[in-house]
Amino acid sequence: MIETDLKNLKIRLYALVIFRDILETGPVKKLLELLAELDTSEAVISRFPELAVISSADSYGALCRAIYAEGGDLSRFVLDYILNRDDFFVSNYTGGQSADASVSYAVADCLEEEMTTLQQLADLRSEDITSLMDCGMVLPRWENSTCDVRAEYLELLSGLSTSGYGMFRNTAMFKVRGGKLIAVRNAEYQTLSQLYGYEQERSLVLRNTEALADGKRASNVLLYGDAGTGKSSTVKACAAHFFDKGVRLVEFDKNQVSEIPEIAESLSSNPLKFIFFIDDLTFEDNDSDFYALKGILEGNISGTGSNILIYATSNRRHLVKESAAQRQGDDLHLNDTLQEIMSLSARFGLTVTFLKPEKDLYLDIMENLAREQGLLTEETTEEELDDLRRRAEAYAIRSNGRSPRTAKQFVTLANTGLR
Repeated sequence: MIETDLKNLKIRLYALVIFRDILETGPVKKLLELLAELDTSEAVISRFPELAVISSADSYGALCRAIYAEGGDLSRFVLDYILNRDDFFVSNYTGGQSADASVSYAVADCLEEEMTTLQQLADLRSEDITSLMDCGMVLPRWENSTCDVRAEYLELLSGLSTSGYGMFRNTAMFKVRGGKLIAVRNAEYQTLSQLYGYEQERSLVLRNTEALADGKRASNVLLYGDAGTGKSSTVKACAAHFFDKGVRLVEFDKNQVSEIPEIAESLSSNPLKFIFFIDDLTFEDNDSDFYALKGILEGNISGTGSNILIYATSNRRHLVKESAAQRQGDDLHLNDTLQEIMSLSARFGLTVTFLKPEKDLYLDIMENLAREQGLLTEETTEEELDDLRRRAEAYAIRSNGRSPRTAKQFVTLANTGLR
């Protein structure tokens, strides 16, 4: 790349509109500083040649450091930047059937020009700059992968309904903080193949989630039952299973129910599909969040969009804590009150019950987990297996009874020699 090309690149970078915030990234900020150094007039260079070389070398070192901090590959940095960010062009694009339907011709032309600029940036080699510095020594260098910026970006636009854009591209699960979505990096969850037992119950949730992924009509889901039976694990596993089909999970705390409409509104035009997940959902008597959630499930004006479903787990069938006094209370329309309490769970189109496993299922889950963790092998004798079963039963009695969670805890302890 000759000196004229570098000056041209600098002008093109400063003229960016759609991708303008790349100017605030470390590599591009340091590149522009270096190009400004190299633009120093010949008169200054002729008077202070050593200072000019030192200054440009300092700026070049800062540029290399910024690129190294992003992985050391300038092309990869540029490509990751355009593929993993939110911008108004993508947001407008998702609002229509095509780019022409949702953005003006001027914006579309601007995009084409900026693709050329970013390709020129991605192709910028260390040698293009060091050849102009004439410092007489070997300087650090960065790498340049082969990439087609325009093709990659157009592929992103064509696959928005399954791959998503910005923070949704590489993240499956999110939480809500301060009214905004926060990506959960390295979220821990079990895959469907790591969940044992409850195949019939899990298949109902899986099929419903598949319908959501396919853009078909699907139901809000309530997973009700005993603690430790894998309700929340099932929700997360089903959501993760359809990640490549565009399903993402957003977890709400129970006290964040009132924030659902606002978050839903922000995602209403997003081409992805979302599961709003509320774990361990229960309400106190006269809880305002009870009525808020009931309204959302009824599909009122504050309800969710067609690309959003609500999945909730609870240990209580009717979700509201009741006392004997309430059952006997002095409400003149007691039956109506109790019917209203029970009506919330009825608002979920699909209710799936997870009960504590019987002995055979509990031991089967334990054995599968034991094989998964290497505690049981082909060399394990029948006597050793019987002993493991006996200890697993004893552990369940001493703990909280039989459940997949108890089985997992036992296997973990047994594998470390503590049980």
